[in-house]
Amino acid sequence: QEVKLWHAMKITAFVLATGLLVFTALANSVSWYVQNIWDPPGHFWQTTWLKFYYLFDGKEWTIFLLGAALVPSLAFWCFNGILMVADVTGKPAFITRYRIQLGKNDPVDTKKLRQAIYIALCNQFFISLPMLVPMFYIMKWWGNTFSKELPTFYWFLVELSIFTLIEEILFYYTHRLVHLPLLYKHIHKKHHEWTAPIGVVSVYAHPVEHILSNTLPVMTGPMIMGSHIVSIAAWFSIALITTSISHCGYHLPFLPSPEFHDFHHLKFNQCYGVLGVLDYLHGTDTVFRQTKAFERHRVLLSLTPLSESIPDAPRRAE
Repeated sequence: QEVKLWHAMKITAFVLATGLLVFTALANSVSWYVQNIWDPPGHFWQTTWLKFYYLFDGKEWTIFLLGAALVPSLAFWCFNGILMVADVTGKPAFITRYRIQLGKNDPVDTKKLRQAIYIALCNQFFISLPMLVPMFYIMKWWGNTFSKELPTFYWFLVELSIFTLIEEILFYYTHRLVHLPLLYKHIHKKHHEWTAPIGVVSVYAHPVEHILSNTLPVMTGPMIMGSHIVSIAAWFSIALITTSISHCGYHLPFLPSPEFHDFHHLKFNQCYGVLGVLDYLHGTDTVFRQTKAFERHRVLLSLTPLSESIPDAPRRAE
């Protein structure tokens, strides 16, 4: 088993390194065109950033707190607020048509929902927020985080790809770690109380898990790269919204598919990662690949729910 794991890790490193090189090569040509489109609004964002910077007199801690805490939190709760209205009321029907696990959370148990909101807020205020303190000093040490000049769009794309790879690696292995029987029983089982998850459940977890699997994988990339606070704010917001989509329980049009992680909540021992690359290499998605959920695991480009166009096979009568 150790030899198999080591072999899989070597393959993972090769695939990720190759992917990064290919991405960089493509980015050189694609980003040139994107940069030309980006330049005019880029001046707008640079001017806006300077106004914001001088509004707070360049106070770095205040700027860091607003960018790394307030902006991502607002993005998270605004997005999940819309989802929770649909979960509780069943309206708008446009959203509820796209429910993945039909008949579940229809409507959601309001008592469980209140508990999930309470735990989510506790994790954000009493764990994520204090963890920003050491991160702040690490970013100050780098010296680029509060620069008056914004990073180029090209560099932000490079950072975003690196952040995503780092998060995938750290989340996959810490997630598998908390699935070990002892840790699962005392730590991760809390998160799996929701076999049919909803958006806010993305940060409904034991404090230890929230540190290991939810927060550190997202924070590590910017700390390694010494990223600008604007890049950090954008990345944290993207990460929170993406994990909310993965847990939301709805396969909505034009958004990333949540089928992969929803299947993990349904079966527990499949689909541990975010992108699915490491699951494929480690063979932890073999059952998932044999299901209708795998066929539905793609971006929905029409308004017809995939549960209708690719329905589950009818159950045999006993």
